[in-house]
Amino acid sequence: MGESKGQKKKRAQKIIAILKKAYPSAACSLDYSNPLQLLVATILSAQCTDERVNKVTPALFERYKSAEDFANADIKELERYVRPTGFYKNKARNIQAACKIIVERFKGEVPRTMEEILSLPGVARKTANIVLGNAYGVVEGIAVDTHARRISYLLGLTKNADPKKIEKDLMELVPRNDWLHLSNLFVSHGRAVCIARRPLCSKCPVERLCPKNGLQKSQMR
Repeated sequence: MGESKGQKKKRAQKIIAILKKAYPSAACSLDYSNPLQLLVATILSAQCTDERVNKVTPALFERYKSAEDFANADIKELERYVRPTGFYKNKARNIQAACKIIVERFKGEVPRTMEEILSLPGVARKTANIVLGNAYGVVEGIAVDTHARRISYLLGLTKNADPKKIEKDLMELVPRNDWLHLSNLFVSHGRAVCIARRPLCSKCPVERLCPKNGLQKSQMR
């Protein structure tokens, strides 16, 4: 007999409680000092580690201090600044296009609603949730990055691969006041223990609650 929705909810909440104790300092790992910087850093983090993004952004944010600065930037120069994060042409184009809209429609300020922020180029729900939640305290959903996708599947909290469906599954299982923190906990756990290529199951604090979906026996040693 499979796990009921109620049982899965209880298990999810136990997992969160344990992860909170295991990673009490879990927080957004991107360096930023205002909503615009977090938006830009999150766009750059696509297919790139936060560590690498944090090495690029100090010089970038010194050069471009406002949405207007990004909007009026020489695109080739902007590309040079963001090149180490990969897919730099697309990222530079999206950052500039988003900042032009921010200047023209939102008076230079990153919008505070899900509908408005999703209207920006390069912004999908993951980026929107990270920016709204961490910069403004506006929690509309759960940021589903690569860690959240992998770990929520391994833990049996979702059977889906699509980020939107995973987010919906998690939102139904997790109390709203944990939505923002959950993605940070998954990132911390994914880096420390539930590593993609070599998960350290014997050291996992939630091992007894994990069905290890998708893990081969050789990975579980």
